[in-house]
Amino acid sequence: MAGERDYYEVLGVKKSATQDEIKKAYRKLARQYHPDANPNDPKAEEKFKEVSSAYETLSDTDKRKLYDTGPSVFSGGAPRGGQYQSRGGGQNTPPMGDWADLFGNLFGGSGGGGGFGGGRGGFGQTGFGGRRQRAPERGEDINVSVGLSFDDALKGVTTKISVPQTVDCDVCRGTGAAPGTSATTCPQCQGRGAVNVSQGIFAMTQPCPRCGSSGTVIEDPCKACGGTGASRALKKFSVPLPAGVKDGTKIRLKGKGEPGQQGGPPGDLYVIAQVDESPVFERRGADLVIEVPVTMAEAALGATIKVPTPDGSVGLKVPTGTQNGKMLKLKGKGAPRLGASGKGDLLARIKVLTPEKLNGDQKDLLKKFAESRKEDPRAGRTGWSA
Repeated sequence: MAGERDYYEVLGVKKSATQDEIKKAYRKLARQYHPDANPNDPKAEEKFKEVSSAYETLSDTDKRKLYDTGPSVFSGGAPRGGQYQSRGGGQNTPPMGDWADLFGNLFGGSGGGGGFGGGRGGFGQTGFGGRRQRAPERGEDINVSVGLSFDDALKGVTTKISVPQTVDCDVCRGTGAAPGTSATTCPQCQGRGAVNVSQGIFAMTQPCPRCGSSGTVIEDPCKACGGTGASRALKKFSVPLPAGVKDGTKIRLKGKGEPGQQGGPPGDLYVIAQVDESPVFERRGADLVIEVPVTMAEAALGATIKVPTPDGSVGLKVPTGTQNGKMLKLKGKGAPRLGASGKGDLLARIKVLTPEKLNGDQKDLLKKFAESRKEDPRAGRTGWSA
């Protein structure tokens, strides 16, 4: 395959790409360049062959490792321009053990058992035998965001959502063929889904470029879906969101995602809660924080005041001598604990309000009070002068 583009470049992925990324890139390009979708474009078929060849190599762990040592291996050369030394001293001829290992890696056999005979994975019975079967593929997961008010998130609600999903085409019932017709056996691979390709002394299999390894072709594709057998439709779901959901909470609906391929299982549907902020409460898990303003007199003398909670107002006892910023706790008055019983706490942060305007009598009273106390709150603190 000398002169061909780098396989990673063909699929548009990095050399560090995961198998999942390689698979997604292949599926996208295969749909784009499939001959059935481009009947009048000969370049599309060549591109499809190139994409299929790249995927055949990079989707197989052993073949990919071998390819990464040097693409020239696939055309009979030595990895990275190196030279094989034969046991007879000649160059560019690998020892028999190396060839056996190479065939084992490429065709699924072990190094010793996959040589030139009828061993497993070699050129014998199973290496290029029966029909190539495409493996089942799990459907894609779907993520949907749902907006909730702060109060609804605390109480829990059931919401209805509409999700665009892939479904069988209504016209062809998922076959991809025009009504009254059906898929036929691929004439290029005779239904095997794979073709044999010779590269020097190598003989390899690769996905059939005509049918994309399905073994069948659609001569008269359905006009409604373009031969894909699928269409997009809105599916409606009722989703129960439990009390106590937080912003970013994911609710999983198993098997409600995109359908699988080749008999594979469907993906999952994830509903993600987006909770509005509250003008009153700050949320910390199951605990709620509220700022409670008090007067100087209430903080100094102590008081019982009414504070709001998610379930209505309750009395909060402010102890004598409460300082600004002190946190008081109302146990069990917070948010429901998600996935558990009970509720969190309501944390009341005290904010002592200092009067901004005083009349003459009030000033005199405060002066007399200060004189009677004779306090210096800075006395004894490091760095403060007397």
